[in-house]
Parts: sequence; C-alpha cells; structure tokens
Amino acid sequence: MSRFLCVVPPLTGHINPLVGVAAELTARGHRVAWACSDPALVRRLAGDGVEVHPCAGAPEGSRPPELRGPEALRFLWEWYLLPLAEAMAPGVRAAVEAFRPDVVVADQQAFAGALVAERMGVPWATSASTSAEFTDPLAGLPKVRQWLEERLARLRETMGDPAGVADPRFSPRLVLAFSTPELAGQRAGVRWVGPSIAARPSPAAFPWEWLDPGRSVVLVTLGTANTDVGGRFLQVCRGALRERADRVQGVIVDPGGALGGGHTGGKDLLVVPSVPQLPLLERTDAVVCHAGHNTVCEALWHGVPLVVAPIRDDQPVVAGQVADALAGVRVRFGRVGEEKLGAALDAVLDDPGHRAAARRIGAAFRAAGGASAAADHLDELAKELW
Repeated sequence: MSRFLCVVPPLTGHINPLVGVAAELTARGHRVAWACSDPALVRRLAGDGVEVHPCAGAPEGSRPPELRGPEALRFLWEWYLLPLAEAMAPGVRAAVEAFRPDVVVADQQAFAGALVAERMGVPWATSASTSAEFTDPLAGLPKVRQWLEERLARLRETMGDPAGVADPRFSPRLVLAFSTPELAGQRAGVRWVGPSIAARPSPAAFPWEWLDPGRSVVLVTLGTANTDVGGRFLQVCRGALRERADRVQGVIVDPGGALGGGHTGGKDLLVVPSVPQLPLLERTDAVVCHAGHNTVCEALWHGVPLVVAPIRDDQPVVAGQVADALAGVRVRFGRVGEEKLGAALDAVLDDPGHRAAARRIGAAFRAAGGASAAADHLDELAKELW
C-alpha cells in the first residue's frame, strides 16, 4: 500500500480531475489524502469521508471583470496563484509531516505542492487539469515570461529546494494530462490519460420530464467562476435560443441570477442555478460555454460539439483547440450578438462534421483510460520508489 497526497487549489475544475483518480487509488488499497484551503469543497466533490488537511488560502479579493488577455493572465498570477502558493506552503508542509506520503500529486497551479515536496525530499507528480500550459501561452510575451520565471525562482527560495531546477508546473518524474493529443496536440514527456470522468455528488435536481425528445437540447454554462462577467452573454444566448424554440430547447445555467432563474418560455427555455452536468450531457446535442477545460472535455467525452466563447486565462487556448479540431465554433464572448451566436449554434447542430469531430475526440478520450490510467501511472511511480 502506498500513500498519495493530492495538493489542489480551491477550484472545482482543478479538484474534479483528481476525484476519480483518488477513488481508483483507494479501491486498489492505497491511502489518499488531500491538502486544500477549502476542505468543504473537496469533501463536496470527493465525498464526505475523504481525509483533508487544511491550508490557508489566498487573500480575499476579486479580479476586475474587464481584464482580458495578458493583463488578465498577469493579474491571475500576481493576485491569486503566487499568493496562494505562499499561503498554502505551511499547511502543505504540515500535511506531508502528518500523512507521510510516498508521492505528492500536485495540481499544476498548486505550486506549494511541488515545491514543498521538493524541499522535503518527497517525489511529486503533476496533475495538469488543463492542457493550456503545454502550448506555451506566454509565447510572444517575453517580459511576462521573465517576470513569471523570476517570481517562481523566489518561491523556490522560500519553500522549495534552492538547488532545484524543475519547473513546479512540470514534474520531472510524471506529468498527468487529462486530455489527449487529438484535442491538445503533441507534447513530449506527458502521460495523456484523457478526462477523468467519474460519478460525483450532485445536489442539483433536474426536471427530466421537461425535456422534449422531438427537439435538440442545448446546454449553456459559464462554469463556476464567471458569474461576475456573464450576464450580457447569457442574455444573448437566451435570445438566440428563443428564436429556435421550434426545434431547440435551451438549458441555461445561471448561478448568479442574471436572468432571474426559474422556467422561462414554458417548454422552450429553462434557467437554473446548477445542473447535474454529466447525466445531462448524455441527453444534450450542443454545449455553449466559456471553453473551460473541464466543461469542454466533458462535452467531447459525450461526443457533443460546442460553441466556445473564451473569457480569459487558459480559455482562449482551449477554444483554439476545439476550433482547430473542428469539434465546435468559436465566438467572441464580449461582442457576439444573437445573430452570430445563433449562426454558430446552427452550425454545430446541423453540420454533421462538427459532431463527427466531437465523437472522434470522445473516442480518443475513452481509449486513453481516464482515472484508471492515471492511477496506473501513479502506482508505477510509487513502486519505483520502493
């Protein structure tokens, strides 16, 4: 039996890929614990009985919603990722001392996991919950790259091994990528395991009887972290869906209440704060989203084509992957109107090429092995250390 400590930021999209992996490792007789600044979130996603070691979180605050592009990326690092690493480090050290893991599994953006493991001599693996880092998102931004490298070097001095040379985003022993080259392109030194799709607790009820088998179902979602910027876009989606009510039913996820919630338009449109996404995708014909990696991969796993409207961070990269693979259509989040969004919807619903591409990627995802394949690689890493 080996011990694995999963170090994750308090973000649903970064925890979910490891939920199935942790369950698989546990089923094989290993012991798994978590380190996170939001233990309640981990337990909600991974189960009430999981062992979670608490850490401090990043300072409270919010990113100005108007930030886009390089400015948004730098703000993300300066305001959130780097302070989060500094805040988490003491809790991660305490978790390693108490749990004594054989392997630390550090999310790619939980730098404290990699650097603390490095300093304490514990082998670490990277959990890449998004494939955007594999495409060099800072290409063409040399000043931002230099600034980032300097900040990571400072982090290593304070919490890692000053003699270390490994980028904390890429373990020299094992990098698990929850995608495949069919979507993300080739990258040497990566173990492509595909999405980790596993049953998860879902408090969201859904009126399944509302679905009309005679019409296509379109799911609109902007994930869990974009309620501050999504109001206008959701309104555009609502208008485009209403225009197609004779052949389309729309389900809009609106956790911030931008559209008022509840049933709208009788049997044509449903606005709800949350949905049981995985079961719903089994009955969905198209997804409109912000190109969040988890949502994109879950849609493609089910062979569902997408309309992607990236907002910031890794989303433009993921949206580009979807468009390049012909598995969907990209639109501009801040500028698209009902006519263009409706045309994109028509394309993914009516052009069989988009659905064929989505199904091709979904088949590759399934063949990659998901949580079971990730557990295999972690198992092998732990055995190498015996």
